Parts: sequence; structure tokens; C-alpha cells
Amino acid sequence: MIFFPLLVAFPILLIFLLAKGKKSGKNNLPPGPIGLPFIGNLHQFDGVTPHLYYWKLSKKYGKIFSLKLDSTPMVVVSSAKLAKEVLKIQDLEFLNIPSILGQQKLSYNGREIISAPYNDYWREMRKICVLHLFSLKKVQYFSPIREDEVSRMIKRISQQANTSQVTNLSKLMISLTSNIISGVAFGIRYDGQAHEKRRFDELLQESATMLTSVFVSDYFPYFGWIDKFTGLIDRLEKSFKDLDEFYEDLIEQHLDPNRPKSMEGDIIDLLLHLKKEKLTPIDLTLEDIKAILMWYLQGQKLEPAAVIWAMAALMKNPKVMKKVQEEVRKSVGKRDHILKEDDIQNLPYFKAVIKESFRLHPSVPVLLPRKSMKKSTLEGYEIQPGTTIYVNSWAIARDPEIWENPEEFIPERFLNNNIDFKGQDFEFIPFGAGRRGCPGIALGVASMELALSNLLYAFDWELPCGMTKEDIDTNVRPGITVHKKNDLCLIPKNHL
Repeated sequence: MIFFPLLVAFPILLIFLLAKGKKSGKNNLPPGPIGLPFIGNLHQFDGVTPHLYYWKLSKKYGKIFSLKLDSTPMVVVSSAKLAKEVLKIQDLEFLNIPSILGQQKLSYNGREIISAPYNDYWREMRKICVLHLFSLKKVQYFSPIREDEVSRMIKRISQQANTSQVTNLSKLMISLTSNIISGVAFGIRYDGQAHEKRRFDELLQESATMLTSVFVSDYFPYFGWIDKFTGLIDRLEKSFKDLDEFYEDLIEQHLDPNRPKSMEGDIIDLLLHLKKEKLTPIDLTLEDIKAILMWYLQGQKLEPAAVIWAMAALMKNPKVMKKVQEEVRKSVGKRDHILKEDDIQNLPYFKAVIKESFRLHPSVPVLLPRKSMKKSTLEGYEIQPGTTIYVNSWAIARDPEIWENPEEFIPERFLNNNIDFKGQDFEFIPFGAGRRGCPGIALGVASMELALSNLLYAFDWELPCGMTKEDIDTNVRPGITVHKKNDLCLIPKNHL
């Protein structure tokens, strides 16, 4: 229905565009599938699993190929060598991000480090995130919040285990992440505030939907009226208004001298302090602070997906499950409370399980697109200014030229080597690399490791009656962050 008016207009423009195409010269572009006039390859595009679509095309056209959406050329790279070229060697040529309507609106016209263009403002905003918000010291500062929330989750699962209930781990992880986000960012825990908790969760979900929605105007600017016709623009405006009011309420609470002590040192408090004391080269505005909050709220939603993919992989590989549980339990002995973050640091096999899960199931399988800033060359092909570049990190992490038995879950491959996911090893870049790499890796991974280690320590896990490990599917939901399509439901058995 969204594209119906567009298809009505298509025949009118077809003759004009064909004639225009004949007059156009050919560039030295990478090979790729032939598209249609006006829409390019849009009719072939898989919006649910683009990483799989791109991977299949790479099998036919090579590790670098081209597509077209409307008049916008796209280039997709699927090798570690080319990823390094784009993200490191020639990163200055590919540092801008394509302007996408949903992202621009919710980020206050690109006032955060994902969608802001590469300039002095972007550099200063990144410094704020790296030095003040997500430094190792700040990650450790927020450790009590993560540990408290994980402890509450473990107690809840234990109660379900006592009655042999099926536990919906997917929903529990989303709730855990929501609670950690509100504690770290706002200094709030919505105990006994069902309405406020529901409001926060709904805002998170709706904003995520808007960030991943397909706006016709992003690809066909002359047909932006279609977004208005379908109601998508009004929905985006409402989402923005609701979020803005939510941020305003939080900021007012933090400016109150009688605010709760829990708000001291949270992300809003830190940003307001930087603004008040003028501790940054740029004058932080309230819109800047709100935009950073939006970026943080969406970025931390990677955690539940990561834990669920890891648990699904372990359930499909019981020998690995047994081995990692033995390591976790042996290292800390028998306790009646949860593992702390300090307990996790000396668990090499557990760390290898984390890496192998990120390799097979990266939460963002196609890195955020780049936009070429000037004419450049990749593998001998000309890349024109304005070309959108995608890096298929999912395909790179399954490249048989790099990884032995790439489709198998083998944590041992990460033992006794220094390959890591922090952006220096381009065969393994689930969080990106270079200047646009994710600055919040340490904060997100800390939550993921704490939750997963305690799930493995406290419980033995069984499949619901009638299910086998082969029944655990790996289908995904559409979105920038790839979540398991069907909830992971398991039966916990108390270990302690």
C-alpha cells in the first residue's frame, strides 16, 4: 500500500527515465544485478535480512558489487580487506552517514554521533561520549546498577524454576535491558510505577520502529508526499513529540535540587554538569543532550539480542554449554548470590563463547551505511561522491577464506589468539571500526557478559516438552538490530 501511488506514477516517468539513461555515460562501477529505471534494484531488495541478500549477491558478483535505489548508487563490500579499506585506510573518504528521515528527526536534526556529519561538532560529541560517558571508569561506576538488575532477574527465574515454569528469556532480557537503561541514564527504577514503566517501554519500541521504517522520501525525494499520505510522517512527528516531552520531564527532575540521590552521576546528570560548567569546547544545548539520550537508548538495545543469540547457540550445542558452565561454576565455587563483574574477567572459554556468538550472530550484521565524500577507488572501481557504502560484517565473519568451518559454533577458535571485536581485526567487526565505530562497546558488553554468565551459573536449561535442539530457529525480525524472530523459551532448573 505504501508504494501504490508510486507505482501509479511509474509509467508516466518510465519513458523519460529510459531516455535519460541512454544519455548517461557509464562509470567504472563494480558489477551487480541489473535494475529497473527509476526504482533501480528496490524491487529485489530484502528488507528483513539484507545481510543474507547481500551475501547471496556477493557469491555471484564478488566481494564488492553495486546496486541502485532510485538515482542513488550503492556499493556493498564483503571482505576483511575491503572493510579495512573503507573503515580505516580510506576512512576520511567514507566518514559521512546518509541522511535518513527517521534518524534525522529523532536525533534533533543529526545532533548525535550516529547521524551527525563528520565535522568539528561531531568530533567534540564523540569526545564527550568516549571521555565522559563511556570511559572504563564510567563503565565500572555503573556496575552496581547492572549487578542489582541481574540479581533481580535471577531471583525471578529461580521462582519460575521452583514450579518448573517455562521462562521466556527474550522478554526477560528486554525487561532487564530497559531497567539497566533507566538506571544508568536517568537514575530511576520504575518499582511500583507500572504506568511509567509501560510508557518508557512503549517509547523505546516506537522510536525503534520509526528508526527502521522505510520512508519513500529517503529514496525518492519527489514522492515524499506518499509518507504523508500513508500517515508515516504524522506517526514520526508524534513519536518525536512524545520522546521530547519524556526527555523534558527527566531533565526537569534532574534540575530539581531535591532530586533523588540515585540521579547523581547518571548520564543526564553528567551531561547537565558538562553544560553548566562549560567543560566542552562546544556549548552543549538541551537538544544536544536529548539527542545523546536517543542514541544511548537505541544503542543499548543490542544487549538483549546478543544474550538471546548466545543462549540459542548454546542450546543447539550442548557440549559447548556443558564446558562453559563447568568453567563458570568452577571458577567461583558454590554461592547463594550472583556472579559479580570482577568474577568474569578470568574466564577464557566464556569469553570465547561471547566472541563466537558475536561472530555468528552479530546484532548489527550490516554496519551503518557510509556516504562517500569525494571520488575514490576500491579494488580498481571508481566510487563517485554521494555513493552509499555498506559493509556486510555478517558475511565477513562467515568467510571460509578466513574462518575454518564458518557455519559451526566453535568457541575454541578464539582461544590462544588475540582476535577481538573492538575494531582492530577487520575479519571480526560486529561493532564497526574506525572513527565511526561504536564508542559504547564496553558498556554494552559488560551488561551482556554479566547477564549471560549468571544465566549459565545459576541454572541448567532444558527445552520445552516436545522440542529438540534442531527446533531452535535462527529466523530474524526486521530492523537495524537483528533480534530472534521467535522468542526463546526454556525451562530453568535451579543449580544451587
